[in-house]
Amino acid sequence: MTLEPDSTLVTLYCPSPNFDLREGGRAPDILLLHYTGMESTEGALAWLTTPDSKVSCHYLVDEQGRVTQLVREEMRAWHAGNSHWAGEDDINSCSIGIEIHNPGHEFDYPDFPKPQMDAVEALCLDIFSRHEIPRQRVLAHSDVAPQRKRDPGEKFDWRRLASAGIGLWVKPEPIGSDDGLGPGDEGDAVKALQTALGKFGYGLDAGGSYDEATLSVVRAFQRHWRPDRVDGLADSSTITTLDRLLAMAT
Repeated sequence: MTLEPDSTLVTLYCPSPNFDLREGGRAPDILLLHYTGMESTEGALAWLTTPDSKVSCHYLVDEQGRVTQLVREEMRAWHAGNSHWAGEDDINSCSIGIEIHNPGHEFDYPDFPKPQMDAVEALCLDIFSRHEIPRQRVLAHSDVAPQRKRDPGEKFDWRRLASAGIGLWVKPEPIGSDDGLGPGDEGDAVKALQTALGKFGYGLDAGGSYDEATLSVVRAFQRHWRPDRVDGLADSSTITTLDRLLAMAT
């Protein structure tokens, strides 16, 4: 296998042993964005390239905007874990994973600096030049694993990427005074919410009870598309924003 990077934006090629073949030769059509959740880029790179970790990604972007490739795009990197989107459970086989260095929520969750966002935008567009990835399938790790993950989180500038043609975005409906639906609620309104979230792509059963899974999915949706308040309550702002995104995605 060639050791040449897929992208001319790569400044370091550091092969990880943690990869395998994409199931059934699946072509990637999801771009999945993460944060590292570690205190240093060096520590993240070491973890993503040690056999014992059993995790990897295709690319790692540091705070200065330097891009490291770890796994060839044609191969299946191990970054999504137990995950689901739009009826698919093997997200690793259908995705390209980008780890963006940020210590994350457990380490004060700093902003993503401009050089890093510049590099992420350029890398995403470069990946698009090689793969057909629909805008509605540019996703956060928290979207595909809402009960386990929070990354890249509410500080990540999804709006900026969408303005460059990367990902789906609508202006969020302003937050009002209503609490909306929440834990303990049951009935048709909850079922309609769950159905809409499932139609959008989230792995969620429409049982009509606002359970822990629903709370986690609503939080994940808010982190990505309504980041001003992430509380897991399906207020009118959240529901209206979801409806607008569904109209764009269909």
